[in-house]
Amino acid sequence: MRRVNESLREVLSDALGELMDPRIGFVTITGVETSPDLRHARVFVSVLGSARKRDASLAGLQAAHGVLQARLARELKLKRTPQLTFEYDPTVERAARMTQLIDELAPDAD
Repeated sequence: MRRVNESLREVLSDALGELMDPRIGFVTITGVETSPDLRHARVFVSVLGSARKRDASLAGLQAAHGVLQARLARELKLKRTPQLTFEYDPTVERAARMTQLIDELAPDAD
């Protein structure tokens, strides 16, 4: 399943650059979790920008899921092409916040 998830992530990452939806901003696919029967795949994304930009990007991705699924079917020879759902991954945002807090607490090392 790890190889399937990684293959899905790679194909979807490549396909994002070709989407022309103006709602989709700077989006990075951070991970994919596919169900064992290959019917569903949860795609985790991080979005650079405000909460409004994040919501717009997720809506744009959900609207483009058919195009993305067709790309997966064309490039990957799977028994089934999973139904895609997109979810926001707050990990990158949390990491940036932790770095900011550490920088604020750490004494200047000049």
